Formats: sequence, structure tokens, C-alpha cells
Amino acid sequence: MTDPNRRTAVIIGAGPAGLTAAYELLDRTAIHPVVLEKSTYMGGIARTVNYKGNRIDIGGHRFFSKSDRVMEWWQRFLPLQALADPSQRITYQRSSRDIPNPGAGPDPDAVDRVMLLRQRKSRIYYLRRFFDYPISLSADTLGKLGLVRTWKIGWSYVRSALFPIRPETNLEEFFVNRFGRQLYATFFRDYTEKVWGVPCERISAEWGAQRVKGLSITKAVWHFVKKLFQRDRSIGQKGTETSLIEQFLYPKLGPGQMWETVAEEVKRRGGEVRTELEVVRLRRDGERIVEVETRDAAGTIARFAGEVFFSTMPVKELVAALDPPAPAALRAIADGLVYRDFITVGLLVPKLLISEPVSRADAARNQLIKDNWIYIQEPDVQVGRLQIFNNWSPYMVADPDTVWLGLEYFCNEGDALWSLPDAAMVELAKDELGKIGIIDRTTVADAMVLRVEKTYPAYFGSYDRFPELRAWLDGFTNLFLVGRNGMHRYNNQDHSMLASMTAVDNLVEGRADKANVWATNTEEEYHEEKRPA
Repeated sequence: MTDPNRRTAVIIGAGPAGLTAAYELLDRTAIHPVVLEKSTYMGGIARTVNYKGNRIDIGGHRFFSKSDRVMEWWQRFLPLQALADPSQRITYQRSSRDIPNPGAGPDPDAVDRVMLLRQRKSRIYYLRRFFDYPISLSADTLGKLGLVRTWKIGWSYVRSALFPIRPETNLEEFFVNRFGRQLYATFFRDYTEKVWGVPCERISAEWGAQRVKGLSITKAVWHFVKKLFQRDRSIGQKGTETSLIEQFLYPKLGPGQMWETVAEEVKRRGGEVRTELEVVRLRRDGERIVEVETRDAAGTIARFAGEVFFSTMPVKELVAALDPPAPAALRAIADGLVYRDFITVGLLVPKLLISEPVSRADAARNQLIKDNWIYIQEPDVQVGRLQIFNNWSPYMVADPDTVWLGLEYFCNEGDALWSLPDAAMVELAKDELGKIGIIDRTTVADAMVLRVEKTYPAYFGSYDRFPELRAWLDGFTNLFLVGRNGMHRYNNQDHSMLASMTAVDNLVEGRADKANVWATNTEEEYHEEKRPA
């Protein structure tokens, strides 16, 4: 029999933010969570897609956070593998102590529920050559750029440092102020415009502040110099810019394994996770949401009443679903929000044409390059980034003697690229990687295409008026917006999790103001409190 006094939280979306909220509610409150997911899978864009035993991680999800709370939370579900190197350690900044790995973690060859420790490597592919990412300005980089380009980059950076653009109003100005106009034009402009489909001067500088944070030429050079003299063996890497971290945690079977595990735990503890339910209406009464209405594939309507509501659905869709409707001016802001969509083409090949011999004795062997992902800066192809799933986890690939690639294309739903038939999309991917010398297109053994809507909330369109809409939505006392699309913010999964954790903190503490939820991912340490040991 249902307890009439039980409070219910209705959570829209089973991605990192939604499932974190559900688990935190079960762990810390008496509120009963009901998660409503439109699809059949867990994790949102942090899911894993299994194609004939070859797994795809959509976009590549490093399990790294400057928040100890998140790092500990992940390992609650998937413990870290045993480490053979006794000098490696996990640092927990809140307790100001190092906790060495005892070497007693699970063996990934024996069990599936385990987190791997992976080395990060990513580079830029430009002029048919590899450059470090982020740009290190090492002798190798300068040699590949050549004397003329190097001189222009140096002079351009000095000028930007002495005469920065003020006020800084768009993404182009953000990059120029930190890297100089020449380096921006060489390594940032084309790739960024591939991602967003518009010139950088039309994108808010806030995107750079959120994604690039404190990185600059000065910090990249300092990081390079530090590496020559010392090596941070801490997995936490607290003192390192996020873009410069050199190792991260990763579930054995991809990011979706984490969220499938969390969903199982939510259900084991009595929470509900319901799939294939599309939210079509949110009924409101004054300053409160009172009910969510869903529709399944057969058209059957179901209604879920609750006292607390978490939304990770796109803000544009959330506002359109409100009943009674939002004021016309606010609906116009929501309608003007823009999203960028995404296509991954998986290609299975026997080898790459680019290789890295590890020694003179092995020079004849085709050693797989170590990159997790590669930024394709070449302007004569549309592919934006290349994932090498073997290097995320060797267990992501069915046959270790093959190479499983993910080519990432950025597009808008309904445009020419999005509308290409799968077979044509595969041919495009094969042609482009062949053209730039990464594979022999005739050797592709298998392929698949995956389309993902609303992957990137954009910082243009009506985004400059988003604070008005946010203020109005925050006025609903029992509604929390969390997650990348829920907040219309280009969050990583740890930021999405922290927003949900903070929202639950507020429920526990009886705090009505939501400013701390929105403050997540606005500072380097995510406002994490440091406590003495």
C-alpha cells in the first residue's frame, strides 16, 4: 500500500544529472525518486552504444573531476583497478591527505565492474601532421610550424598580452586575448566553427570561460616546463588545468556502464526508473509544478504527481510543455535557444596508416598511436574529431587486432549532413580519413552511424537573454534545472552531477535560493569546501 505521506521527486531524464539526483535522494532523504527516460538506455549522451561487441562512447567521457565528492562517488559504484605502480595515488583535497592505492582493487581481466586508470593523450591533426594539444610550444611544435609561422605567433601573442581586447564580448576575442590572433587562427578558429557552424564572433565569450577556463599560452608553457622536472603521480591532479590533465579514470565497458550500474542501484533501493516515456506536459499551479504527463510509443498517456521536480530535458522543450503556458516574451527566448547536433560514424579497420614505432627493434611493426582522440583541424574535410576507442579501454573493442574508430561530425538536425543516408555517411567518413592519410578506405571492414540530437546547447541565438528565462524558471520553488540541456550549459558530466548533488543539499538544508546550483562549474574548484583532516 502506498504511503500517503510519502514525498515524491519526479526526475526527467536518466543521464548523469538525473540518476545522480535519484541516488542522492535515496541516500540522504526520505523522498521517493521516479526517473522518466525518453529512450531505453541509461546515461544520456554519456551512454555506451554496443555495435557487434565494439563499443562507442559518444563524444569521449573522461572520468576526471576536481571535486573529491565526485571522484569518490564514481568509485562507490565502480572501484578503481589494482595499480601495480605504488607511486600512484588518489588525492582527496578536502582531507589534505594522500590515500595510496593498496593494490587490492579488482582485476579488469576477471571482473567487469571496475574503473580503469588511463593515460590521456590527444593531439591536433593539421597540415597532415600531429601537434600537441593543448599547444605546448615545444621544439617539436615550433619546428613543424616553421620559422615564419612561429615568429608571427610569438609577435601576435605579445601584442595581445600588451593590448588585450576590452570589453571581451565574443569567443574570438576570448581566444585572441589568451593565445594571440595568429595562434587562434591556426589552431582554434576552424575547429570551433566546425563544432558550432557559426563564426566565433557570433558565440558568447562565456563558452570559452566555461570550457577553456584558465588555460593560456603562459600556463601551457609552464605545464610543459614542470613536466621536465617532476611528474604528478596523483590521479586527482588538483593543481593541473583541466585541459592539461594526463590521466583519468574510465569504466571498463565505457561511460554507460557507470550509469547502468547507478540505475540498478537506484531500483535496488526502491527508486523507480521508467523508460520509453516522453514528457509532453508539465502542469503548474502558481509557483509550483504539480504533475508531469508522459506519452509512450503506443500513445498511452501517464501522469506523475510529485512534490519535487528535477528537469534535465532541453529548456526549449521544457518551456513549450508548461501548462498553463509561460508568458509570451519568455516563450520567445526559449524558442530562440539553439542546439548543435552530432553524428558519430564508427569505422572498423585493421590498422591506421599513421603509427608510432616504440623502438628501433619494433620499427617494422605498425604500433597503434596512443591518442584517445584527435582534433581534425584540416579545413578540407568536415570531420571534426576522431576517437580511437581502443585507447579509451581495450575492452571496448571486440577484436584487439582491429582498430575501432569514431568520426565525429557536428551538424544541425535536418541539414544536409544530418539528412544523409547511413550508407552515404559511411562513404563520406571513409573518403575523408583516406584523403588526410589516416586510413586506407578500401580496408574498412564494418561501419555504423549514430545520430544524437541536441548534444551541444549553443551560446548564441537568444542565449544573451537566457538570464531572464532562468530567473523566471527559478521562481518555481520545487523545480530544479540540472544537467547540460536542463541548464542550457555546456557542462561536463561531473558538473551535471554536482548541480544535482547541490540541489539535494538544498532540499536537505531547506534552502530555497538556487544560486549555488547555477554556480557549479563557474570556478576551478567548483566551490568545493576544503576541510581539515
